Amino acid sequence: MNRILLIEDDIDLAKETSLALGKWGFDVELINNFEMILEEFIDKKPDVVIMDVNLPLYNGFYWCEKIRDISSIPIIFLSSRDSNMDLIMGINNGGDDYITKPFSIDVLVTKLNGIIRRAYKYNTSSNIMHYEDLIFDIEICTIKYRDKHEELTKNEVRILTNLLKNKDKVVSRESLMMLLWDSDEFVTDNALTVNINRLRGKIKDLGFEDIIKTKKGMGYIIQ
Repeated sequence: MNRILLIEDDIDLAKETSLALGKWGFDVELINNFEMILEEFIDKKPDVVIMDVNLPLYNGFYWCEKIRDISSIPIIFLSSRDSNMDLIMGINNGGDDYITKPFSIDVLVTKLNGIIRRAYKYNTSSNIMHYEDLIFDIEICTIKYRDKHEELTKNEVRILTNLLKNKDKVVSRESLMMLLWDSDEFVTDNALTVNINRLRGKIKDLGFEDIIKTKKGMGYIIQ
């Protein structure tokens, strides 16, 4: 049974969501102390975090960054705001997905099943991939160049793995969206762009060249 840590200060919504997810076979833990979210995360050891953006004291983006300092666990944001800026901030701060309130429990379950399958059942024949002097460790979710390294989110790992496996071939945006979210029905095209740009930024931060090239109207390629 997969353990979900639900960080939501709307008590009624938290209980309703917990009950619904329980019927789908998830073990849901709720947060009671919103000043010690990181400590509760460490104590409860969840498989996935579902976190509201608007929280007491510090917002979800803040806590996501704190969790990312110690874990690459999948994180899904919930928000009553549907602006692109919130989506961009959520993904840039380390989130793997973003759902706007009010939401269908079926959509949430679909996203949870997909993200769990990708995060914990993703198999590859080799844990290390190379592009020239860039070293990509799939198992520990890092890229390294010389004496620098950057941690990657699960989505960034999947994107880079797919592009490197298809080196010299154009990978369509549609196929990448299906890889990340199983369907493009519940996500915006902008979500993929944010993930790609964040991955590019991390590669550049290492002092390495931008290896991901855009093929307008087609997709992306590493050559």
